[in-house]
Amino acid sequence: MLNHIKRLLGATSREATKPGPERVQVATCALLLEIAQADSNLHELETLLVRDLLEQKFCLDPESVSELIELAEGERVESPDLYHFAREINNNFSLEEKLEVMESLWRLVYADGVLDRYEDALIGQIALLLRLSHRQMIDAKLKVLAAVKEEA
Repeated sequence: MLNHIKRLLGATSREATKPGPERVQVATCALLLEIAQADSNLHELETLLVRDLLEQKFCLDPESVSELIELAEGERVESPDLYHFAREINNNFSLEEKLEVMESLWRLVYADGVLDRYEDALIGQIALLLRLSHRQMIDAKLKVLAAVKEEA
C-alpha cells in the first residue's frame, strides 16, 4: 500500500489530482496527527486512538495503518500548512464524512482529558478549512463529550 500511495504522490500533476481513497486517507491521517501533536505532548493513548480511528474509518489492517501514518507524518512535517489536506477531504468527503472527521479530531483532543488552548485553536482552524460552521464544530464536540462521559 505504501508504494502505491508513493506512486500516487509522485505522479504527474494531472494524475495527482485524481480523487482516490489513498490521498484522502493521507489527508485525514495528517489532520489527526496534527491535532494529536498540537499540545506538544503526544500521549500513547492518542497514538493508539489515531490507529483505531484510521482502522475503523478506512477498514485497514494494522500494517496498512502503520504505513499510512508513516507517509502522512512525512507529508505533515513537509507541509507549510493544512490547506491541501483539507482540500483533499473537501473534494472527496460528504458533509457527513467531514463531520465524522471533526468528531475524530475532538476524540483526540479529549483523549488525555484536557482541552489545551493550542488544540482548541487548531480545531477551530481545521473546521474552517473543512468548510464546517461553528455550530457544526460545537455539535461534534458536544457529541464526543457526551460519549466520553458515558464511557467513564
